[in-house]
Amino acid sequence: MRYRDYKVFRSGHYYHVYNRGVNKQEIFLDEQDYQNFIKRLMLVLSIKTRVPLGTSRINGLKAGSFSIIAYCLMPNHFHLLIRQNTDLGIDKLMLKVTTSYAIYFNKKYKRVGPLCQDCFKSKLVDHDAYLTYLTAYIHNNPTQPLTWEFSSFKDYLGLRQGGLCQKNLVMLMFQNDPQKYKNFVLDFNQEDQLQISEVIFEEG
Repeated sequence: MRYRDYKVFRSGHYYHVYNRGVNKQEIFLDEQDYQNFIKRLMLVLSIKTRVPLGTSRINGLKAGSFSIIAYCLMPNHFHLLIRQNTDLGIDKLMLKVTTSYAIYFNKKYKRVGPLCQDCFKSKLVDHDAYLTYLTAYIHNNPTQPLTWEFSSFKDYLGLRQGGLCQKNLVMLMFQNDPQKYKNFVLDFNQEDQLQISEVIFEEG
């Protein structure tokens, strides 16, 4: 997969990253696919995972280069809220993860060609107030967010220790109370979404 290097990513900034399948096709067909994307993301981030990935040739980036604040994987697209911690750009992270995942997916389903759109989309999150609302937007992507396994919502609620997300910043805004955060996410509405319209994507 090729990426046009036209974005400027800066250390210390937060970005909402989004991509979807070519022609809106599904990029996750079963649970193994979702788990393999998450594992590849962890390997590229140099986060230790206890779940083996088989014979992986992925070379991780320097540990601590990025922080995943929240994520959600849906059948034909994904959302990531990422903090870039060094001068290493997010485009390098996304290229390694999606290229590795596309190779896995194409081999498994005996297909060829690109899997996702040519260039991922990203938006700078330049207001702290946006962060909490953006995590709620991301976690509300599924129709039933409480039962969806492939987002960071369960980590935020203390129901799972996935190891991928760094949730401390957001949870501090809720006094580290999972119930308060749960209510905030489930009460998220259209008016709240309008407040963060600058940092979300139209998926039509």
